[in-house]
Amino acid sequence: VQVNLLLIAFLVVFGIRSLFQLTLNRLNIAHLRREGKHVPQLFQGCVDGEKLSRISSYTADSGNFSIVVTLFDQALLLAILLSGFLPWLHGTVSRWQSGFVVQGLAFFAALGIISQGAQIPFGLYGTFVIEERYGFNTRTLKLWFSDWIKSTAISAILSGFLLSLLLVLVYYLGNTWWIWAWMAIGAFELIMLWLYPVLIAPRFNKFEPISDEGLRDRIVSLMEKAGLRVKGVFQMDAGKRSRHTNAYFTGLGRTKRIVLFDTLLASHPEEEIVSILAHEAGHWKKKHVLKQLILMEVFSLVGLYIVAKLLNWPLMYQTFGFAEPVAYVGLLLVGVLIGPLGYFIRPLGSAISRRFERQADDAAVALTGTAKPMGDALKRLAAQNLANLVPHPFYAWFYYSHPAPVERVARLEQMA
Repeated sequence: VQVNLLLIAFLVVFGIRSLFQLTLNRLNIAHLRREGKHVPQLFQGCVDGEKLSRISSYTADSGNFSIVVTLFDQALLLAILLSGFLPWLHGTVSRWQSGFVVQGLAFFAALGIISQGAQIPFGLYGTFVIEERYGFNTRTLKLWFSDWIKSTAISAILSGFLLSLLLVLVYYLGNTWWIWAWMAIGAFELIMLWLYPVLIAPRFNKFEPISDEGLRDRIVSLMEKAGLRVKGVFQMDAGKRSRHTNAYFTGLGRTKRIVLFDTLLASHPEEEIVSILAHEAGHWKKKHVLKQLILMEVFSLVGLYIVAKLLNWPLMYQTFGFAEPVAYVGLLLVGVLIGPLGYFIRPLGSAISRRFERQADDAAVALTGTAKPMGDALKRLAAQNLANLVPHPFYAWFYYSHPAPVERVARLEQMA
C-alpha cells in the first residue's frame, strides 16, 4: 500500500465520516437525557413515566450498540484495505485457471465470508441482549441461526447471480458495459420486487388471509377507494421473532398484497389498523413507489458511470498495492472510495422520504375522513416500539425517514 495524496485524502474523509457518525449519536443521546425527562403533552395518557424511562434507556442502548457495530465494520474495512490482504487475495484467486468471472466471484465470496462471520456476534448480542432486555425478542437461538443460514444462502445466490452478470458485462462489452449493467440491474430489481412476496418472504414467515372478515372487507373497500387492486390481505406470524408491530405493502402487479403483523392485529383496534393501511395506500396513490424507483435508477446510472470512469485508473490500484488494474478489484475499490462521500448526501434521501410520509398521512386522512385514528395509531406504535419521542433536531434531519413522532402527531391533530 502506497502512502500518497489519494490515500491521505481517503483516510481524512473516512475519518471525518466516522467522527461525524459518533458525534451525531452522542448528540442525540445527550439531547434525550436533557429533554426526555417529561412526557410530551400529546403523548400523555399513552406514555407514562416508567414507559418514558424505558424509551430513553432503549434509545441509548440501541444507539450506542449501533455505533459500535458501525465503527467495527469501518475498522475491519480499513484493516482489509491497508494490510495488503486484497493484493494477496487477488494473487491467490488469479492462480486458478478458471477465468475472470469465477475469479471475481471467488474474490467477493471471500470478502463476504469475512464480513458475514464478523457480524454473527453482533447479531446475537443485538437480538438476545438488547432486544431481550426490553421485552421485544421472542426468537429462539435455533430460529436465529436458521434465519441466518437461509438469509445468507439467499443473499449469496442472488448477489452471486447479479455479480456474475455484472462481471460478464464488464469483461465483454468494453466501455459501454455500464449502460447495459444499469438496465440489467434495474430489470433485476423489478423482478425481485415482483417475486419477493411469493418466493422469498414465505421462506421465513407464514402468511395467511386475515380471519376477521369484517376488517378484510373494510380494507379491500378502502383500497378500492384509493384506486388499488390487491391480491390479498395477509396476516404474518411476526410474533415468533419479535413483539415489534408493523404493516406494509409489498409486491408488484399480480403479487401486490397487504401484510399485517399478527402483533399489530393483537394490539390495535380496527379503526387504527384501517388508518395505518390508509397511510400505506396513500404512498401508492401518490405514486411514491414509482418516484422512489425513478430516483434510485437515476442515482444508479450516475454511480455506474462514475465506476466506469474510475475502473481503469492506475493510481487507485497502485495506492492499494496492485501493480495493474484488475476490473473486479476495481469495482470494490471505487465503491470504497466514494462510500464516505455518499454518506453525506443521506439527508437528501431522508428529506424526500419525510415529504412522502407527510403526503401519505394527508392521503390517509382524505381516505378515512378523519385524522384521529391515525394520530392514535402513531402514539400507540411509538409507545409499543419504544420510539424516541424527542430526537435531536439535527439527528432527525440527517437520519429520519419519517417525521419525529411528536411532530407527526401534532400535525395530524392540527388537521383534525
